[in-house]
Amino acid sequence: MQSDRTDPASGRTAPEHPAHCDVTIQLSECGRTDAVAVFDALDHVFAGCEDVAPSPRPAAGREPTVWMATFDSSTPRPAAEEPGPPPLSTPVEALLTGDHHAVAEVEKAMERLFEIRSLQSVSGEHEKESRLLLAPR
Repeated sequence: MQSDRTDPASGRTAPEHPAHCDVTIQLSECGRTDAVAVFDALDHVFAGCEDVAPSPRPAAGREPTVWMATFDSSTPRPAAEEPGPPPLSTPVEALLTGDHHAVAEVEKAMERLFEIRSLQSVSGEHEKESRLLLAPR
């Protein structure tokens, strides 16, 4: 039996999505502005499984060294909603982790949005891990 989850923002109940469609993305070597640009662009391509954008205002203290979000690759948004290439102030390292097919879908979206300067991947039996260096177009 499939369970439902309630979206805290809207209060509506949404059916659970398959976990094998989730891709976790970790960004490093970037600041808040670049992390927001990458996650916002991907949020226009895929439905986010969580609140994906870092807070627009820095918290007191040090900035994170890694920014993380999870996207559901099974729910692409219409192509008309895809943004143009987002601005980046510096190349951003991205680590994608998830099911082989799900990671491939997110890689394709990133190739449309960014210049990919390097791509390394490691495949396991059930998961794939890809390291990308994203640069502005």
